[in-house]
Amino acid sequence: MPVRVVESNAPAQVSGTDPGNRSPLPPSSLLSAGQAFSGTQNVSNQQKEEAWRVNVQIQGVDLEHGYLCGTMEALNVPMADTPVITFWEGEIVDGKNYTFYTGKWEATREDDMRHWSKFPSFAPLQGQVETDGGRQLDLSNYPYIFMRWKEQYFVNVGTDCGLTIAGFYYVCFSCSDGSISGFYYDPNSSPFQKLELKTVNEGRTGFSFSSYELQ
Repeated sequence: MPVRVVESNAPAQVSGTDPGNRSPLPPSSLLSAGQAFSGTQNVSNQQKEEAWRVNVQIQGVDLEHGYLCGTMEALNVPMADTPVITFWEGEIVDGKNYTFYTGKWEATREDDMRHWSKFPSFAPLQGQVETDGGRQLDLSNYPYIFMRWKEQYFVNVGTDCGLTIAGFYYVCFSCSDGSISGFYYDPNSSPFQKLELKTVNEGRTGFSFSSYELQ
């Protein structure tokens, strides 16, 4: 959810498999409903360096259909009087429901490759993805899960808050430690805004969005 910009002039080996017989990605206890993450999003541009503190909470996960959803909270947004919370829906890249090619949200295949290639864990997959979007890859035992997160609406502020949710995030989740890295894509925003999150350990107070009703 960056500032709205007014437009002016070595991982595990991956093997091929039959997509029709592919089982869904393995469940991870760190990627499940209720799991919380905390970190930052770098929203720097040519004029200034800036980073927002960000909290994310997973609200639901359906690995069979490659779907998840959650909420994102930006805490120190300069133009907002309150933390800004958005609801997002995600696509899990599993080769069955979704591939590495986005095919919407103004993202071309070239945009996809530019963003995915920024994740070191994507390097072993790149050749096959360039061939067919990764449809023949077996990602069921891969130690990273790739996703796209698309913010759908603002939860606690209006659309006049000065931020945009027109873009989406390319996301990489580490199954081993629950860390998340991502890059925001929106043709009208600063490129490659980096999202860095770590899982909130069990037993910590963390945060909750229980006071907000999600439709």
